[in-house]
Amino acid sequence: MPEKQNRFSSTMIARERIAALAYIPVHVYLLLRLLRALPFLRVADSATINVIYYAVGAAYMLVLLWRFWRREFDALCDYGPAVLLEVLKAYGTLLLCNMAVNLALLAVRYTDNPNNAAIFSMAGENLGKTAAVAVFLAPLVEEPMFRGGVFGLLRRYSRAAAYGASMLLFAVYHIWAFAAGDATAWLYVLQYLPAGFLLARVYEKTDSIWTGVFLHMTVNGVSMLAVSALRAYL
Repeated sequence: MPEKQNRFSSTMIARERIAALAYIPVHVYLLLRLLRALPFLRVADSATINVIYYAVGAAYMLVLLWRFWRREFDALCDYGPAVLLEVLKAYGTLLLCNMAVNLALLAVRYTDNPNNAAIFSMAGENLGKTAAVAVFLAPLVEEPMFRGGVFGLLRRYSRAAAYGASMLLFAVYHIWAFAAGDATAWLYVLQYLPAGFLLARVYEKTDSIWTGVFLHMTVNGVSMLAVSALRAYL
């Protein structure tokens, strides 16, 4: 198999990248506030709102970036069955990195990650909807934004900047809403940096955004299985 890591070339063209990057402020800040302001959603639970929130984003990405998804699928097929090995290797590496980061966090702050706590709470409202968001919808929204858009753009100019910016934005995205009320929550940014790195790494190595999507789905899927088991135990 040819080595691809040094000849990464995103197939996302200019108008597609603009669409992916333009959706970041909409997704991070505007859309959720708009949905919560709608009268018929004011009484909806968090799980239902999140399904709508991510479904809108997934529809946006699938419609506006359809040709990008198709080209990236061709690249995935070109890489071949070794994609599965890349996903498994990255997932194993992520587990080890998470253990190290969590041990470091235990030394300075012993509380739950607020984002994880919110997901656990939503799973209590409706496990099926929460799993649908985490496993299927979120990767389709987040991978085009952070890897296709941010990483793919910066990778043309600086590999270090591409990794650094995409990792940091991905991490901050998961924590900023909680850190706004508690500055110590910024510590949990550290928990998302390994995932941000590995999601970019598999994208770079296989030349296909789909590899990152599958890794993202695997990580969230295993997490949701753990949440389901824990809720059943409790």
